[in-house]
Amino acid sequence: MKIIDMRSDTVTTPTEKMRKAMYEAEVGDDVYHDDPTVNKLEELAAQIIGKEAALFVPSGTFGNQLAILTHTFRGDEIILPSSNHIFVHEAGAPAVISNVQLYILDDPYGMPSIERIEKAIREDDIHYPRTGLICMENAHSSGKVIPLDYLQQVHELAVKYHIPVHLDGARIFNAAIALNVNAKQISVTAESVMFCLSKGLAAPVGSILAGTREFIEKARRGRKLMGGAMRQVGILAAAGIVALTEMIDRLAEDHENAKILAQLLSNIPHVKVFEDQLDINMVFFKFDLIPAKVFVSEMFRRGIKINPPFDGIYRFVTHKDVSKQDIYTVARIFEEIVKSYL
Repeated sequence: MKIIDMRSDTVTTPTEKMRKAMYEAEVGDDVYHDDPTVNKLEELAAQIIGKEAALFVPSGTFGNQLAILTHTFRGDEIILPSSNHIFVHEAGAPAVISNVQLYILDDPYGMPSIERIEKAIREDDIHYPRTGLICMENAHSSGKVIPLDYLQQVHELAVKYHIPVHLDGARIFNAAIALNVNAKQISVTAESVMFCLSKGLAAPVGSILAGTREFIEKARRGRKLMGGAMRQVGILAAAGIVALTEMIDRLAEDHENAKILAQLLSNIPHVKVFEDQLDINMVFFKFDLIPAKVFVSEMFRRGIKINPPFDGIYRFVTHKDVSKQDIYTVARIFEEIVKSYL
């Protein structure tokens, strides 16, 4: 039985071209800068994202935390929205790795007002921590894309107060497609940006941290400290090169499939799709007819993997291993399960 995995775009499998490139990759010791495939990936990534330099890191969380470590001093404070991945899903790492505290601005879609951000910036007073960094996220984990003008306003504010901005751009190419802009137009609103190769771009491992040459040289030391300096890692970087050269444009297919899925699910009784969170490849919906544990189990029994709801909300994610036909299959099975309970 074929399994259709709707849990996340992190479950994507590498393409045959990626597997071949990994097998044939020319390698060297990356700690010595001797791995030509890693060097090629980093140069390509920097060019695509519009930064001076880039660094290959093991994961998105690693890249975000390395950025925080590189930008800040111990005891600093970071400003970020309450719904952002760095706060919600990175295991409290800023406190553990960088010894910084977080100033959280409550906002479900990662867009607190500019006025609230400015108010959160600390005065120069020995009683206060230094505001060392502002963190944004685009595309946001809510499925929404942050408008370009908002990011520009955040960056202008940060420049005014001499504070760097880090962008968690795990799905920055999804955001660029949804906004119909080049990814460089998004990344220019931040001093550093992290993006994942291993989500919709389908590489098996890895993310990129990009910024100025000076920033990346400092980050390279931090990567070593954090245990992320790998050796003949060109075997992994080779898949990342294929991801950047062949897999960006096809993300639009995932967006289209998500919209089809949302329409199909909205026709099923007791399903409430959140239409305002359909910017990228995610479909969020509320469904209370069947207990979550039972529903997840019933879907899996019929060949569909889904996550249980988070705060009462389900999320289905489309990706390159979910075809348009799979979308119709998921909706049909979902509806069959609902009908069996009515």
